[in-house]
Amino acid sequence: MVISWGICSAGKISHDFTVALKTLPPEDHQVVAVAARNLKRAEEFAQKHSIPRVYGSYDELAKDPEIDVVYVGTIHPHHLPVGVLLMNAKKNILCEKPLAMNLREVQELVAVAKMNDVFLMEAMWTRFFPASLEISRLLALNTIGEVKMVRAEFGVPLLNTPRSVEKELGGGALLDIGIYCLQFVLMVYDGEKPECVQASGVCLDTGVDESMVITLKFSQGRLAVCICTVAAELPNDAIINGTKGTISVPAHMWCPTSLIVNEKETQYPVPEPYLPLNFVNSTGMRYEAEEVRQCLLQDLKESSRMSHAHSALLAEIMDEARRQVGVVYTQDHQ
Repeated sequence: MVISWGICSAGKISHDFTVALKTLPPEDHQVVAVAARNLKRAEEFAQKHSIPRVYGSYDELAKDPEIDVVYVGTIHPHHLPVGVLLMNAKKNILCEKPLAMNLREVQELVAVAKMNDVFLMEAMWTRFFPASLEISRLLALNTIGEVKMVRAEFGVPLLNTPRSVEKELGGGALLDIGIYCLQFVLMVYDGEKPECVQASGVCLDTGVDESMVITLKFSQGRLAVCICTVAAELPNDAIINGTKGTISVPAHMWCPTSLIVNEKETQYPVPEPYLPLNFVNSTGMRYEAEEVRQCLLQDLKESSRMSHAHSALLAEIMDEARRQVGVVYTQDHQ
């Protein structure tokens, strides 16, 4: 069964996602339409990717009867309104991370998905990489014993990137890139809610976080540390320390192509792109796309690996971290 995709927003991430889809069999995945608020941008996007139908509004995309699922690649603050529009039109959606600006918005999206009986997943692509699946397998086998400590960091200089630093665009290190560190920790601890969240951070003049360090305490004395910044390049790796060994994820931990398990390294390369990419290892978005296909084939409304509960917990922890650091978005007052 072929899955017919609609692409919502013609930005950089949508470009990379569309390139990633082309690494999958055409009898499984087809992009049939693209929409942007600027028709010219949508037309240019469609031409570049050979997409048959073009729309100058998200509303038109929502009304297209031939679309099975929509990839939402808009900026963070638009995830809720665009997601609601599409799901009310009975569209399944894969929505770019963060799923929404805060827990309240995540809960609203989940409620709308349930009301319309449609599939909804946060596009946490990292979860579906072969290296990530292997981490979960090794942890289930108790390969490194009892996990005691997890550390994950993501830092890249993005101070000149408006969507990373402007509050009205949903900027801030945590929502933009720190979310990858937190989701990694929650993946390792299997979606368990931490007993304690402590955050310390530095804010920009725009009112969003430039850098943040979050310490999480879980049951049975297990800890995690997440470090993120949009001001500097960090090692961008992650490490899981257990009583019997270590699993290391070298850079780039959010799109991992190798693992070091007790000093033995294994490579998990991603396919080559047919067009230049905007972000590193972006063809790895193919794995989340295939997860969506598998869920739709089984008539599932969420993915067990990136469930609604995982997205809600992620948002809840980020809300608490932002509260401690003093980052408040307009959406927090609504």
